[in-house]
Amino acid sequence: MAPRGSPIVKICGLSTEDTLDAALDAGAERVGFVFFPRSPRHLALARAAALAARARGRAAIVALTVDADDAALGEIVAAVAPDMLQLHGREAPERAAAVRARFGRPVIKALGVSTAAEVAGAAAYRGSVDEILFDAKPPEGSALPGGNGVSFDWRLLAALDLPVPFMLSGGLGPCNVGEALRVTRAPAVDVSSGVETAPGVKSPELIAAFVGAARGATPPP
Repeated sequence: MAPRGSPIVKICGLSTEDTLDAALDAGAERVGFVFFPRSPRHLALARAAALAARARGRAAIVALTVDADDAALGEIVAAVAPDMLQLHGREAPERAAAVRARFGRPVIKALGVSTAAEVAGAAAYRGSVDEILFDAKPPEGSALPGGNGVSFDWRLLAALDLPVPFMLSGGLGPCNVGEALRVTRAPAVDVSSGVETAPGVKSPELIAAFVGAARGATPPP
């Protein structure tokens, strides 16, 4: 558990026991499993269920999907029993609200942003989701909506007044998460590619370093 005043840390795209254990041992409050076949981090349901069982009670389990329909979400919920659902596609506020109502889980909505207007657009999700995750817009031609290792101008969040809690993602790693937290005062951070040695290959050492760096960040007075 994070010390008082420290950000919540989520390690996303986990796929092996040793990297999951590294996240849990380091004290990450959330662990994320990806259900998107085009991603190098995609998991089969049986594999995700086994990892979720290993993590249950030690961290919140987050299932990440991209424009999934109710049938696919139902299979994930039945097999994995996630604590939270992360919607990382083009889901509108109405769709996000419907998912939250149907499956009875808190919903995180990821938004790719690069401008102040896009950040302000998050207000449309008030009442529909439990958290907003601000991510960098994917590079032109990218097949993935997230996990691309690119960041955005953190100053866009410096004076953010949002009616729901938010998380910061996009291009974060052990070397820059402290500065990102100082600029944004984000209450939570999310990392995937920033703790990998190759796409989809997590490093236990980088995971531990990321959590440690996040814990050591001190926001400005």
